[in-house]
Amino acid sequence: MNSTFNNQQAYERAQKRVKEIKGFYAHLASYCLVIPVIIFVNLRFTPGFHWFWFSTLGWGLGLFFHWLGIFGFQLLGLGKDWEERKIREFMNQNNN
Repeated sequence: MNSTFNNQQAYERAQKRVKEIKGFYAHLASYCLVIPVIIFVNLRFTPGFHWFWFSTLGWGLGLFFHWLGIFGFQLLGLGKDWEERKIREFMNQNNN
């Protein structure tokens, strides 16, 4: 019973992770498609002031934090594994 429950939990976590990764790549694709359009519009109609930098940097910063939330903390060793360890630790304390 416990093994089945752990397998189900692992499957649900994997599904959630895949959904998060797909969301990040959709965010990245939309950034790569929209920013060139914004740059074109800016340079075509108001070439005297380069306002596209504001959207490029702002959206890029949001994309960076999205990346950091999905991949970055794992690279730094600060992933969600610590949450799992703490949950197991508390569950073991309650069982004892």
